[in-house]
Amino acid sequence: MNAPEEARTSQRSPAGGDARLAPVIRDRTRTRTSDLVHDELISAIRELRLAPGASLSETDLAGRLQVSRTPVREALARLVDAGLVHVVPQVGTRVGLIRLRDVEEARFVREGLEVAAFEAACVGPAPDVTVLRELLERQEHSCRTEDYDGFFAADEALHSEIFTLSGYPGAWQAVQRMKLQLDRLRRLALPDAAAMRELIDEHRLIVDALETADVSAGRALISRHARRALERGPGLRAEYPGYFTE
Repeated sequence: MNAPEEARTSQRSPAGGDARLAPVIRDRTRTRTSDLVHDELISAIRELRLAPGASLSETDLAGRLQVSRTPVREALARLVDAGLVHVVPQVGTRVGLIRLRDVEEARFVREGLEVAAFEAACVGPAPDVTVLRELLERQEHSCRTEDYDGFFAADEALHSEIFTLSGYPGAWQAVQRMKLQLDRLRRLALPDAAAMRELIDEHRLIVDALETADVSAGRALISRHARRALERGPGLRAEYPGYFTE
């Protein structure tokens, strides 16, 4: 690892964990190895295991993922097409930096679809919020134990459950594809204990509103909640300047 890369890595938030990658293991389905590599790299970028600006080497990635270089090359090409990885002449291949305008676009999509999902979940019989209550407790535990990965996973599961209750679970997958930049910002913000407490409190109010089918309150809560990470963008950019670009 060269000196500039070490400097970038040293900026990593504790919520980002480290640069470990999970070895790719082919199952008995017809899933291509390049698809599995692509999915692992996407997860690593989303979770900051591969930090914004990190250098990527086909040979290194192939060794860490325990695959040949061909599926790595194919996966990287797809990530380049998606704008998540950049090839810089005379520099090499690097993970793309965070653009706040991309975060704003992701916020726009997520907010609109989640408000619609909440409204749909309030139609008909009162929704069963048992799973949501359990996920709130998981977040409480993760907050107390400073388990940032667990906190983020429970956060994602809670929002996914709202889409499931709406009857449109596939819409959450559409949101997932859009919000990688937003998720990187959310991960970067997680070590702030006060912010984590605010997120849990907002989640609890959203679940309360869903249980009582209070559409007006739910709409306002989700809109405010969806914009919270973006509001922290300028501060996080000042704290981690190497992770952001115009």
